[in-house]
Amino acid sequence: MVIAINCRHLTPKKLEGFGTYTYALVSRWITEHKEVNFVLIFDREPAVVLPELPHVKKVVVGPPTRHPLLYWIWFECSIPRILKKHKATLFFSPDGYNSLRSNIPSVITVHDLNFEHNPADLPKVLGWYLRKFVPKFVEKATRVLTVSEYSKQDITRCYTCPSEKISTVYNGAHKIYQPLSEEVIINTRKRISNNRPYFLFVGSLHPRKNVQRLITAYQGINNPSVDLVIVGSAMWRDHHITVDPRAAERIHFLGYLAQNELAEVMGSALSLAYVPYFEGFGIPLVEAMRCEIPILAANTTCLPEIAGDAAIYCDPFNVQEIQKGLEELIENHALRVQLSENSKKRAVAFSWDLAAKQSWEVIYTTANT
Repeated sequence: MVIAINCRHLTPKKLEGFGTYTYALVSRWITEHKEVNFVLIFDREPAVVLPELPHVKKVVVGPPTRHPLLYWIWFECSIPRILKKHKATLFFSPDGYNSLRSNIPSVITVHDLNFEHNPADLPKVLGWYLRKFVPKFVEKATRVLTVSEYSKQDITRCYTCPSEKISTVYNGAHKIYQPLSEEVIINTRKRISNNRPYFLFVGSLHPRKNVQRLITAYQGINNPSVDLVIVGSAMWRDHHITVDPRAAERIHFLGYLAQNELAEVMGSALSLAYVPYFEGFGIPLVEAMRCEIPILAANTTCLPEIAGDAAIYCDPFNVQEIQKGLEELIENHALRVQLSENSKKRAVAFSWDLAAKQSWEVIYTTANT
């Protein structure tokens, strides 16, 4: 059996979203399934270190996928050639893209359909490409993985895809996320937030992440004793976030952080403030739960499904509701303690080991059908 995998998101310093998901599954599969030959396909020289194993081949084939036209060339010209050359049994694509010109079975992971519901959130050409081709990718796929029941239902509704073709496998979080000692918390806060407790947002600064409304809500708090820390890099050059100069000293933009740094920043937060108006899963929720910190989350899409009773909820389009949630977490110590306890209990439901096992069952079954 030869399993070929799209690994184009394993790029340097940007192991967010698709990259984290790809690495979590692929690193486990190639280590645990030595009876299978793997072909890992990159669109440029890989920067993420995976184990060097005799049953694993790494193939670099251009062009680098930096534009929808290049996506099309890579998936419809380069990928079929590689699959044929290496006699692949199955093609797995963890980012929802597929090769329409290949005749071998395929499994793709569709994380969410935000581009269908909020087309203005993306550059026009990219949005057009996704709306035109993702329905075809889903139809072409032998099986579809997704990361929440919400996304499964959304794919079924939008693309009239049979529900039995789709399997839900929850994401996990790295084991580095865990409760921290008081000493580490004090030192982290001293380093990043002027020794003050803080709310934390983690994620790419994409419009759907709703960071501007979160900042506006935070700025409405009178004399807050808690700062706001934003971790993540901008997705699009034309997406701007504005900050009131009077609050600038209390709002800290840290950009992209490596995982070991992020684990300290997450574990030192008073609370995660995560209010996207559209989400397919929300890995920061699980990272926060593993660190046993309280959560303020949006009440939309998959977020209540994932966070459960580890969060309080707000309407992500209502700045006053977001502000009220932030104020409640500042003022209500008993609530924070209860949410922390709930986070600890709920975190055990999410594991990359479990995600790798469940998704491999889909891959293996499909390849042997």
